[in-house]
Amino acid sequence: MTSRLAWYKSSYSGSEGGACVEVAHASGAVHVRDSKDPAGPSLAFTGEAWTAFVAFVADSTGTPVE
Repeated sequence: MTSRLAWYKSSYSGSEGGACVEVAHASGAVHVRDSKDPAGPSLAFTGEAWTAFVAFVADSTGTPVE
């Protein structure tokens, strides 16, 4: 199922590759995977859990998360 999702990286990810995650939104879930291994496993979170995670990261760094 995750191969049909529209994956994207944060605008903060550089063009050098490196340690990035990709995110895809689907009905009722937010999927996250390692950009270096797109055929590998992904994690799925509820929208509520993802929103809480993004808010925590933004609070921790003081930088908005895209």
